[in-house]
Amino acid sequence: MIILGIILTILGFALGISILSTIGIILLVIGVVLFILGAIGRPVGGRKVWF
Repeated sequence: MIILGIILTILGFALGISILSTIGIILLVIGVVLFILGAIGRPVGGRKVWF
């Protein structure tokens, strides 16, 4: 999700499409929050381990 957010943000700024950059920033923030929650050991989505 973090990588998709970065790609959409870059494409949005490069192509001048503001909705792509907005969606990219939102995905980037959500991805970082989920990554941090998973890294500190909190269960994300009801699961502690995804493998």
